[in-house]
Amino acid sequence: MTERPIRIEGHSDIRIEGHCDERFDAVRAAFEQNFRERGELGAAVTVMLDGRAVVDLWGGWADPARSRPWQSDTLVNVWSTTKGPTALCAHLLADRGLLDLDAPVATYWPEFAAAGKEGVLVRHLLSHRAGLAGLREPHSLDELYDWELTCARLAATEPWWEPGTVSGYHAMTYGFLVGEVVRRITGLLPGDFLEQEIAGPLGIDFTIGLPQKEAGRVAELVHPPAEARSEQAAVFAQLEPVALAALINPMTGVDAANSAAWRAAHIPAANGHGTARAVASLYGILAGRGKLGEKRVLTPEAAERVREGQGSCRDLVLGMGFTHDTEVALGLWLSGENGSYGPNPRALGHDGFGGSCGLADPEAGVSLGYVMNRMGPHIADDPRKMALIDAVYRAL
Repeated sequence: MTERPIRIEGHSDIRIEGHCDERFDAVRAAFEQNFRERGELGAAVTVMLDGRAVVDLWGGWADPARSRPWQSDTLVNVWSTTKGPTALCAHLLADRGLLDLDAPVATYWPEFAAAGKEGVLVRHLLSHRAGLAGLREPHSLDELYDWELTCARLAATEPWWEPGTVSGYHAMTYGFLVGEVVRRITGLLPGDFLEQEIAGPLGIDFTIGLPQKEAGRVAELVHPPAEARSEQAAVFAQLEPVALAALINPMTGVDAANSAAWRAAHIPAANGHGTARAVASLYGILAGRGKLGEKRVLTPEAAERVREGQGSCRDLVLGMGFTHDTEVALGLWLSGENGSYGPNPRALGHDGFGGSCGLADPEAGVSLGYVMNRMGPHIADDPRKMALIDAVYRAL
């Protein structure tokens, strides 16, 4: 265990704690630079190589008043980085022969066949190709917190585009769609299934929603700087209806995510709470081709299926944020030519709104978890995350 202060102009020293193998000193340097140059408030990063933590660092503050230091077990909402663990639930069921990814969703959820969706396949849910990126009718936060109501509205609605033809990021709906299939098969909400079958047995500190007993160790999310929020608002003003439905129906954000109601809800696309170590461990299952250390979760074939590409395209929701096509696999995004998850185009991962990230690279045997509380304006490829990933691959 090491501890060393870094000096940030205009602030008291920030202490970086944890451990870092000498080989990965570049990751420590990038982590420190995030505080010095990229506005980091509180954060943690864990890198695992062949299932062993070679970097496990944390530092800064868990609240904007800088009264609570970030600890080794500080939890934080990781937004869409939650989608990786949710996808794992579906793939575990498929691996056990309980879920057919090529079956119509209505096989498991009969009401879903309404409004022309009888041909939508389970793989379309996992790959954001179901055409249900957002609801067409106004949907409030309180309604989002109602699992039964949200799922009923999704089952009744018609797709925005022909399912299976193109991806359109299902920012909030993804967790209800995949999660309801999990619930119909197991009788458990996806977060409960995750805890029972994966997180609990492996001792991984990650939950969907936040149990009340853990409220004392959760970090408070903090708004991005005002200029960044203005840039974000300008982007939203140019969005097409389907993107608006996906991203702001309902409008979420820092204030919602810091509320007791959000933390108590079950939103498997966006309200996972965990440590960087937990994120690196969950994505490490894929980096280990189905194993975390010596513990097998998925068969190698099932782990490989997660990164089965579904076709590169300009995403209908995120397209304005990228200058290139992207490719989503069966639950996570491929690194591709852009290198969102490092130089291996078949590495895979998922970003969370504002900056967090989980990464898995089976060829390198590497997984990464990065979590933070000061939100950036980016839906993906936050500069802090990219600096850490670049440092990891330079060390390899």
